[in-house]
Amino acid sequence: MMRKILIPALVIVVSLFGAVTLLATAPQLEPDVPVAIPTTVRVRVVEPEAIKLSVHSQGTVSPNMESQLIPEVSGRVAWMSPTLVTGGYFNAGDTLLRLEDQDYHSAKQRAEAALTRSKAEYEHARFEYQRMKSLESRQLVSRSQMENALRARRVSGATLQDARANIEQSTRDLARTEVTAPFTGLVRSENVDLGQFVARGTPVATIYASDQAEVRLPIADRQLAFLNLPVGVRGELPTNQQPAVALYAEYAGQQLEWHGNIVRTEAQIDTASRMVKVIARVDNADQTAPLSVGLFVNADIEGLTVEDIVVMPREALRNGNRVLVVDRDNKLRFRSIEPLRFYRDDVLIKSGLRAGERVCVSPLQTPIDGMSVNPVADKQIAAS
Repeated sequence: MMRKILIPALVIVVSLFGAVTLLATAPQLEPDVPVAIPTTVRVRVVEPEAIKLSVHSQGTVSPNMESQLIPEVSGRVAWMSPTLVTGGYFNAGDTLLRLEDQDYHSAKQRAEAALTRSKAEYEHARFEYQRMKSLESRQLVSRSQMENALRARRVSGATLQDARANIEQSTRDLARTEVTAPFTGLVRSENVDLGQFVARGTPVATIYASDQAEVRLPIADRQLAFLNLPVGVRGELPTNQQPAVALYAEYAGQQLEWHGNIVRTEAQIDTASRMVKVIARVDNADQTAPLSVGLFVNADIEGLTVEDIVVMPREALRNGNRVLVVDRDNKLRFRSIEPLRFYRDDVLIKSGLRAGERVCVSPLQTPIDGMSVNPVADKQIAAS
């Protein structure tokens, strides 16, 4: 009986002792505090520098001089120059067209005959007038006879003057049967053929000069502040104030480049686009290849030089005109800046940053002021 009681009691005592021992020797559990891992961001060091501003635009090449070829006399086309075709090249003074001139030769001969007759009549009238004056001094002629002699001399003098004008006119008309080129250039179009009768004042071709070409480049009004254009100058700009311009285009599978100057601005502002058009002129004699009329080109216009400008990629800007600066403790700090302009993928900052500071250029979803980061130089990442 005692055994049945002692054995269970002994088991219970041993179990309690073991439990107390396990509890007394168990290790103390301490809470595990998670350690935040700083976000790795790309940074760019602020390096102020002098920047040569430029303005980009586009336009179509047009000739600086274009005119219609118009005969000043009528006649049938007797000869045409081989260069009087669309795309034909000619030099200043070249004969492009000849009209039949027989009628004008005849007109000149008649004018010469009339001039000879008028000279003879004038000489006779002048002699008669001198004779009448001599007789008048001796009172041998009446007053009416003297007045008739004077009138005859004046009429013959006027007839002689008219004959001389007719000979000059007929000489000019005869010379005008040859239509010459007023400048060196190319034929844009022609609408005349051999044997065709051409009336005076009828256009027979459209020609343009090839020594220079112009491009009308639209510029936004706010972009004019970046160009070194004098204000209030009308007509062509002074030579020393003409900004340089570089034109680019891909033609015949090649990337071509031309250089010229901005020579003037148009006086009016386009009411639809609110653009101001500046005129770029290129001298083809100074180019590797001539600038072809009708070609669409891109243009970079040289502007002002500004000092202490910081260039950053556009992704460096946050809400508004602010950037994230990484301080010495590798924490993000919001900083307000003043941008000068946005150009392509960059923003040009004129104030708000100091040399040597680090600006975060990585896109962050929810940046917080004071957030710890692991900055890595932007150039280092690009190299790796």
